[in-house]
Amino acid sequence: MAAKYTMQRMNDLNREGETVLYPKMIIGSCCDTEELAERMAHGTTFNKGEILGIFHLLSKEMAGQMASGRSVKINDIGTFTPSLTLKKGKERESPDGTGSKRNAESIEVGKVNFRPSKKFVHEVDKQCVLERTSQVMGYRVSKYTPEERLRIAQEHLETHATLTVPIYAELTGLSRTTAGKELKGWYKTPGSGIGIEGRGSHRIYVKKA
Repeated sequence: MAAKYTMQRMNDLNREGETVLYPKMIIGSCCDTEELAERMAHGTTFNKGEILGIFHLLSKEMAGQMASGRSVKINDIGTFTPSLTLKKGKERESPDGTGSKRNAESIEVGKVNFRPSKKFVHEVDKQCVLERTSQVMGYRVSKYTPEERLRIAQEHLETHATLTVPIYAELTGLSRTTAGKELKGWYKTPGSGIGIEGRGSHRIYVKKA
């Protein structure tokens, strides 16, 4: 079955005030574990229940390996790496090292990052048959006002050590380009409570002391 895609209008980063069109796949539904196991069982000696059991064992073993400080690489798929964050309600240490001493009880695994292998991406592309829709999507418009988005950023930094552009875009519904510009604006706004660390692609936003 062909995958649907549309063209989304975005700001041209090289030419201020102009727009360009980017292709965007339309995700219509989600293939869950049950369906995946049923599809995998066809043409193999494994039944659906056995495959579901393997999935369960795989998730448990992967969690255990990442819990011990290791990344997990699955050939032809990609690499999974755990990422830490502060527990909700815990205060962040200041960049100069002052403040309460951080200990393991105040830190938790906040997410697991996935980096797909080139071979996996190539396999997805090889099997993908695209069909364009006639619709052209416009800019992503946030349902929040600027003041509400600032509050969202502030609340995030109350429970997390850092805030990145992709996370802010996800929280507010803005495009990454607009989210980046707005975060930079908040950093320059007196009283926003938002600071900045790092440069370029390593830039992150933090709670201003």
